[in-house]
Amino acid sequence: MNLIDFFILVVAIVFNASANILLKFGMQKTQQMSDVGLKGMLLNSITNVYVWLGLISFGVAFIFYSVVLTKMKLGIAYPIMTSAGFVIVTLFAVFLFDEKMSWLKIAGIAIIALGIWLISIAK
Repeated sequence: MNLIDFFILVVAIVFNASANILLKFGMQKTQQMSDVGLKGMLLNSITNVYVWLGLISFGVAFIFYSVVLTKMKLGIAYPIMTSAGFVIVTLFAVFLFDEKMSWLKIAGIAIIALGIWLISIAK
């Protein structure tokens, strides 16, 4: 993988993780479906700028990931994309949304990082 391909993969990963973070942030600002019903929740969601930014970020991630798939094997690209995104989202969840980080989660992230490295060097 050359530097440009690596950059495209990183952009796809960052936009995918950002999309999830923005969507979570936006949905925290909407009323719960049990309070306003499905129609009310959907209306609140589609008028929320963070939800829209999350959807746009998913679109950008899709475009860049599609490019990645023209250059990488799916069996390598997908695990890297999902696991790196998982690590990013988990770290942001701890700092932005006050989710708890335990030693078990830290061990899991370390195992995921090891898995990404093993997948990337496998022939």
